Amino acid sequence: MPDSSNATFLVECAGKRERALAIYKPARGERPLWDFPRGLYKREIAAYHLSEALGWGLVPLTLAREDAPFGPGSLQLFVHADFEQHYFTLHEDPRHRARLEQVCVFDLVANNADRKSGHCLLGPDGSIHAIDNGLCFHVEPKLRTVIWEFAGEPIREAALDDLRRFVRAPLPKSLAELLAKEERQALRARTRAVIDAARFPVDDSGYRYPWPLV
Repeated sequence: MPDSSNATFLVECAGKRERALAIYKPARGERPLWDFPRGLYKREIAAYHLSEALGWGLVPLTLAREDAPFGPGSLQLFVHADFEQHYFTLHEDPRHRARLEQVCVFDLVANNADRKSGHCLLGPDGSIHAIDNGLCFHVEPKLRTVIWEFAGEPIREAALDDLRRFVRAPLPKSLAELLAKEERQALRARTRAVIDAARFPVDDSGYRYPWPLV
């Protein structure tokens, strides 16, 4: 895939009866980062399991593969999206507001350090999907996102109810085993903080944006 920071491939997965396109991110193709440990592909998978635990279905199906061509990595179901659309165009349509609010809350809980506009895809089903979630779950505040239109506004009660249900239950094993102990604790702490605030945060600094924006 062009313009990717790390090695990223569009691949075809073939079963006995079906075929599907997927995005393959091998561990060996990751550029080292000073603030995140190696194994970003595991955070892609963890983001999928968090989305599923919340019941939001934001992140396309994402699985670990050990026997892929370039070694262990993640496979994420490819979204046949309208690539002319991204967050900056989608948020102008009020039909997408509730879904984009979900993406924003998800990023607050996951501590997403890289929510670019182009990471919000409009799928053929008319729903928005959140991709490229490798820079999540750091123990320190790392939030960088283009989604600031909801700043200061209340979070929908339905979303808060989902967060309450999530934080009361044990972390799903599929999610817990991908995160370090400190990361699991930080995830729960962030979730409780979002519930207590019940509003989208305001960024007075103006610095919490990723680059490039799209």
